[in-house]
Amino acid sequence: MVFLLGVAMVVVILGTVMYVVEGPDNGFTSIPTSVYWAITTVTTVGFGDITPKTDLGRMIASFMMLLGWGTLAV
Repeated sequence: MVFLLGVAMVVVILGTVMYVVEGPDNGFTSIPTSVYWAITTVTTVGFGDITPKTDLGRMIASFMMLLGWGTLAV
């Protein structure tokens, strides 16, 4: 439960950060949509329906992808 709660907190926080960084102009129209994107990114599913367009957003996305792989390794 602690692990699941930790991952949920990371996804909500980073999803909100991506909403602030990217904004509605880049497809991140709401915080729930951004959290959905964060979940698909961390779980390495990555549907590709929403993608970051800014350099900062891509850097955060890269960090989240590595975090997802690290989580799978644990």
